[in-house]
Amino acid sequence: MFREKVIEFISENFGVEEERLWVNFPNYLVFRNPRNKKWFALVADVERKKLGLEGEGRVDVINLKCDPVFIGSLLGNEGFLPAYHMNKKSWISVLLDGTVDFERIKDLIGLSYELILKSK
Repeated sequence: MFREKVIEFISENFGVEEERLWVNFPNYLVFRNPRNKKWFALVADVERKKLGLEGEGRVDVINLKCDPVFIGSLLGNEGFLPAYHMNKKSWISVLLDGTVDFERIKDLIGLSYELILKSK
C-alpha cells in the first residue's frame, strides 16, 4: 500500500533513487546515502511466514537503521518487526500495508538517513 509513497518520499526528500541489486529479487530496492554510500533503507516484498506473520503470500516492508534503544519500544507496536535479513540490534522492519501511519514511517526514514550519515 505505502510502497510507492515511500519510494516517492525518499526520492523527493533525499534525492536518492532506488538500486536493484539482485536479479533474483527484483522487488528489493536499496536506498543509499549519497555522501557515504551506506544503505539507509531497503524496501522488499517478503513472504509473510518468514516474518512470523499469519497468512499466505508476501507483504511489503521497509528495513530502516534505528537506535537500538528505540527498537525495543517500537517492537511493542503493531507493524514493527525484527529486521528481516539485517542486524536486528540496529535495524527494524516496518510493514508497508497501512498498519503503521505513513507520517511515522517518514519520520523513521529521516532518522535512518541521519544515523547512516553519522556512522563511520
